[in-house]
Amino acid sequence: MQAHAIVIDTQGGPEVMQWKAVEVGQPGPGEVRIRHEAVGLNYIDVYQRNGTYAMPLPARLGMEGAGVIEAVGEGVADLQVGDRVAYASQPPGAYCSHRVMPARCVLRLPDSIDFDTAAAMMLKGLTVQYLLRRTLPQGGLQAGEFVLFHAAAGGVGLIACQWARALGLRLIATAGTDDRCQTAIAHGAEFAINYRSQPDFATRVREITGGRGVRVVYDSVGADTWEGSLNSLAPFGLMVSFGNASGVVPPFQVSQLAAKGSLYLTRPTIFTHLATRESTLEMGQELFDVVSRGQVKLHIDRRYALADAATAHRDLEARRITGSVVLKP
Repeated sequence: MQAHAIVIDTQGGPEVMQWKAVEVGQPGPGEVRIRHEAVGLNYIDVYQRNGTYAMPLPARLGMEGAGVIEAVGEGVADLQVGDRVAYASQPPGAYCSHRVMPARCVLRLPDSIDFDTAAAMMLKGLTVQYLLRRTLPQGGLQAGEFVLFHAAAGGVGLIACQWARALGLRLIATAGTDDRCQTAIAHGAEFAINYRSQPDFATRVREITGGRGVRVVYDSVGADTWEGSLNSLAPFGLMVSFGNASGVVPPFQVSQLAAKGSLYLTRPTIFTHLATRESTLEMGQELFDVVSRGQVKLHIDRRYALADAATAHRDLEARRITGSVVLKP
């Protein structure tokens, strides 16, 4: 059957994205074919488009979507034609009207969650799940403890603010404007720091925590916040570097971790956590639960036609977006 997709023949700026007619076949063993109703936009899409992450070319973009199963391949037991589903998954290719993909990555949606909400929340929400629930300092996190979360007014950050509040954590947010700081607080952050007007945010973190620092920093900004993040940690604290929106972290001496308090460092990725059907189901169920209970509410800032995904990328890179974006096929 014929469908449409965003395809890139070379990596570069938003202008390399082309809306093309493509052929979509029948699902093979262990696969399903999905008709998309909504597609999510994430910063990883920018990295794959601009060359930060190398990709075989030509390539398709997009890591999350929601829609209806149209066909099921041999050996797929727990999904069927007509199911409302959503996913966050490798391989890339969600920027399309229809696609065939591995069934192990696909989750059946509860009736309480609509397609737009699902497309806006899967990759970002599952990212927050593996951060706050699985990527933890020694001994885990207890209610009442401080965490530092950068870019807290973005799609991932606003989910993290709400989920942290539901867990009883005291989240210190950073964002690039006073308005975005206020947005983070409105979504559950206890404190917010404008790291543009206060680039030495670590000093403010120390003030908030009575000089102790935080037990964990969740940092998707990268180069611009790296040093301040390390300086915000308490002894034996955990530095979680899970993105590089401002550029990749420069080379550093491992001995800095010793000098700053025997710190721990990890660079996780969601797809390691989603590598098995069992972990995907477990993580997805926890995300569906907090959304269905209203503990996490998705803020969809904008909707774009999928064919206009290049405009959405420009707005995302220019930081004109607060919260999540949905692309409509």
